Amino acid sequence: MGFYDRHIGPRLVSMACGLRMTRAQREKVLPRAKGTVLEIGMGSGHNLTLYDPGKIERVIGLEPNLTMRQLAAPKVRQVPFDVRMIDLAAEEIPLDDNSVDTVLTTFTLCTIPDAAQALAQMRRVLRPDGELLFLEHGLCPEERVQRWQHRVEPRWKKLAGGCHLTRPIPTMIESAGFAIQDLENGWVSPLDRTWLPPMLRVPGYEFWGMAKAA
Repeated sequence: MGFYDRHIGPRLVSMACGLRMTRAQREKVLPRAKGTVLEIGMGSGHNLTLYDPGKIERVIGLEPNLTMRQLAAPKVRQVPFDVRMIDLAAEEIPLDDNSVDTVLTTFTLCTIPDAAQALAQMRRVLRPDGELLFLEHGLCPEERVQRWQHRVEPRWKKLAGGCHLTRPIPTMIESAGFAIQDLENGWVSPLDRTWLPPMLRVPGYEFWGMAKAA
């Protein structure tokens, strides 16, 4: 891993993930989390202050990037519940079967190298009545935008820490043995408008909702 991937890339990703429009999207998902929460790809900790403290027992955050964990440290100290950060990738979750109430993934499935394996691990550790909460960007249903997503993706991945633009998020979740209970999707505009400039449509199509083990 080079200097950019270790130091510059994580900070740029953290800045992008901290935008006001992104926080507004997170606020649609985070309040539902409860009990013992496994957060996949905690990053720099943008989600921590959006949990409902009255519902949370503890948060276990997987984050393999050292710079991200360092950026998250101040936020970890601010929240009133226990937070444990683990230096491992989502493909190797070091938890027992049926041990968490909520699995949360926000803008993470796009980056995990083996997302299918990671989702299988999430299903393994989630209790039978638990919930997978997700907020992800991915493959747009419009063919013209899809073509641009495929064209841009190789360069985008280099700049954005391996982030893919063309992953079919709902299909991936269902293929891992989850049944999606709630699903919303659409473009998210940085201007809080329904219209989005064409080039911003390439990374701007998002899916959010909740799934349970099928």
